[in-house]
Amino acid sequence: MYRTYALSAHTRQRHGGRVQKIPLDAGFSCPNRDGTLSTQGCIFCNPAGSGSGMVQRGLTIPEQWDFWRDIHSRHHHSELFTAYLQSYSNTHGPIDRLARVLERLRGLPGLAAVSIGTRPDCLDRDKLDLLAAQREALGLAEVSLEMGLQSANDDTLAFINRGHDARTFADAARQAHDRGISVVAHVIAGLPTRDGRENGDDLIATVKFINGLPVNGIKFHNLYVARGTPLARLHDQGRYAPLTLDDYLHQLGDALMHLSPKTVVHRLNGNPAEGELVAPGWAGNMRALHNTVRAHLEARDIWQGKLNGAEAGPPAWFSPEYKGELP
Repeated sequence: MYRTYALSAHTRQRHGGRVQKIPLDAGFSCPNRDGTLSTQGCIFCNPAGSGSGMVQRGLTIPEQWDFWRDIHSRHHHSELFTAYLQSYSNTHGPIDRLARVLERLRGLPGLAAVSIGTRPDCLDRDKLDLLAAQREALGLAEVSLEMGLQSANDDTLAFINRGHDARTFADAARQAHDRGISVVAHVIAGLPTRDGRENGDDLIATVKFINGLPVNGIKFHNLYVARGTPLARLHDQGRYAPLTLDDYLHQLGDALMHLSPKTVVHRLNGNPAEGELVAPGWAGNMRALHNTVRAHLEARDIWQGKLNGAEAGPPAWFSPEYKGELP
């Protein structure tokens, strides 16, 4: 039984086969790092950021593409790829810079879609218009924005030094949707608050907030403590304790049952980079955690949307073999 509408199913239905993501580092920064908003970053964010860091080694975007494409072609026989501009906030800064980066994607072999990691406060009408135009110019099936929301609670967002509120996310999601650009929301379970830590009700509230927006996909992350972060200092001082594995499994399961069954689930747990994890230890083995999550859903008979539109059972489109109309 397929218990979520997984990205793998969605891409197979839409493209007829596997579409492999290729992480690209275009050398962007973040307004929460470069002084535009702050120099501290979000409370949980590793100063090195996410992504491959290949730009620091002097590799151009086409060179990065060729490196990863060769690996995936040999190991997975992949032919179609999504260019994932992953590191930091890839719509931050002048629009001309974004235009130049997008132009470098032209002609990359096997390019089927573009996914852009960013923040909702790094988007405006001109940049969204550019992204919509580039989808046509590059002949892409899809352009999507992977936007960090993290929580729908503005008090939590202020405490973690996020630098924007939930309304900013909602406005950006609606403007992107109006231009035919897909949105994938990133959310985090177990965020610290002024008086403790967000609980399962907070995660459900964030999912319900997303349900009310034109958001196509979601990534769930369990908050882990990374070295060199403000969160690590709170942890060292005994002021923050991460979720236990059981806590996360129950919070995630409850949230999935409230999630719209039409929303594509891109991720069910976080993935610490090598050497950055401080706590909890259970977050360190991504594959084992992924299997544990799947086993929990099976044991508890949980499926996405069970309490929100899919009460009778997992919809047919959860299966990668589904041939009908997509939701």
